[in-house]
Amino acid sequence: MALSWRFSALAERHRALGSKLEDWSGMGTAWTYEKDIYEEHIAIRTKAGLMDVSGLKKVHLTGPHAIAVLDYITTRDMTKIYPGRSVYAAMLNDRGHFTEDCIVYRTAPNSWMLVHGSGSGHEEIVRQAMGRNCAVLFDDDLHDLSLQGPLSVDYLAKYVPGIRDLKYFHHMQTTLFGAPVMISRTGYTGERGYELFVRGQDTPMVWDRIVEEGKEMGIIPCCFSVLDMLRVESYLLFYPYDNSQMYPFADEQPGDSLWELGLDFTVSPGKTGFRGAEEHARLKGKERFKIFGLLIDADGPADLGDEVWADGKKVGVITCPSYSKLTNRSMAIMRVDVDKAKPGTPLEVRGKSLGATATAHALPFDDPEKKKRTAQG
Repeated sequence: MALSWRFSALAERHRALGSKLEDWSGMGTAWTYEKDIYEEHIAIRTKAGLMDVSGLKKVHLTGPHAIAVLDYITTRDMTKIYPGRSVYAAMLNDRGHFTEDCIVYRTAPNSWMLVHGSGSGHEEIVRQAMGRNCAVLFDDDLHDLSLQGPLSVDYLAKYVPGIRDLKYFHHMQTTLFGAPVMISRTGYTGERGYELFVRGQDTPMVWDRIVEEGKEMGIIPCCFSVLDMLRVESYLLFYPYDNSQMYPFADEQPGDSLWELGLDFTVSPGKTGFRGAEEHARLKGKERFKIFGLLIDADGPADLGDEVWADGKKVGVITCPSYSKLTNRSMAIMRVDVDKAKPGTPLEVRGKSLGATATAHALPFDDPEKKKRTAQG
């Protein structure tokens, strides 16, 4: 494992399941377990799975100027977010290019938490908070357990009153097994699911209870890599793996517009004045590529970086492949020329281990109306 500077309270649990704890975002993360990853994918789609996504970084902002800081560094109108609600947002640089995505939680009138991945979110917050009435705390103790799948609510309902009424992108302060937790109706799977924000000292106990008690319901621990299989089906991007930091354009700085990534919906209607706003608006209609889906005529997954061809020339690249044993479909997220980003466009995959015909497919592949993740009751 690479040298990690963040402490994982579940390190020994992951090792016992066969993980070597690869580094992600400074924390040892269970990228793989010994068991079949397809079993984990099926569990989350049909029952439920428990994942440790604590490598996500948690930053608290408190004080009367916190809202101004967040309003500038993100694309969302923070005045619309009330305590108990959260929102998915993007962060841009001065060139109007995407640098990070995040979820912002309003926990009290002047208290917020921003959760982000391996981008520059923390640095952006600190820079904008300087000289303002806003305290910034990077919380490396708070762990994030993600319980995802259609049976997740049935399990939690045994212990958490009101959990069935918690709406999508809302959160609640409560207790679980006697430990203080914040439960958020969010996730990275496209399924109905919950993120449990738990103190480090309580995390092993909460993990053990869910794993042991969930067995009879078919709930199993799942590794971090299963998220790639799920996010392809559900159109969930992962910085920097779907971005030009991984697949740069010749003679250009890394950076993609929200229009290219299909994330322009993260800009609140009518909002101006956020970092990169003018350049974001100017880049509309100037897309160099589009993020789009690819349905491949194959009995297994393609590989990262496999080329996409049409009419005898390269027109795109696969950024994340997936194969589902539930639907027997080989799928992928791709960066593709704008004129090829149309459902039904015939394409070809050329890779080291796979050559196959393929078809452009609208995203998401699974549950396009998002009925599962937003379900009530």
